[in-house]
Amino acid sequence: MVEISYEDFQNVDIRVGTVLRAEMFPEARTPAIKMWIDFGDEIGERKTSAQVTANYAPEDLVGKQVMAVVNFPARQIGPFMSEVLVLGAMDDNGGVVLIGPDYKLPNGGRMH
Repeated sequence: MVEISYEDFQNVDIRVGTVLRAEMFPEARTPAIKMWIDFGDEIGERKTSAQVTANYAPEDLVGKQVMAVVNFPARQIGPFMSEVLVLGAMDDNGGVVLIGPDYKLPNGGRMH
């Protein structure tokens, strides 16, 4: 594990957003879901894809609040441009569980 400084951590902009739309990403090499997420007025709507099909179907994600890094450069994933990185952790079976707030929060709220 590489240690980083507190200043390094402060440069990572992690925000809460609400999934507006989600659909399967059939062109992905590994099964994935495309998501369009609302991060509030300051950031707006951003899209991403995530390999979360072990624990979620697209319809499970609509309305779900998630945490995402919003200040990484966009990344081309096949025919899709991913603009944010949603955060998750692996469960005991190797599936990704998305990280989000326990309570409804305003979209765009920054993690502290």
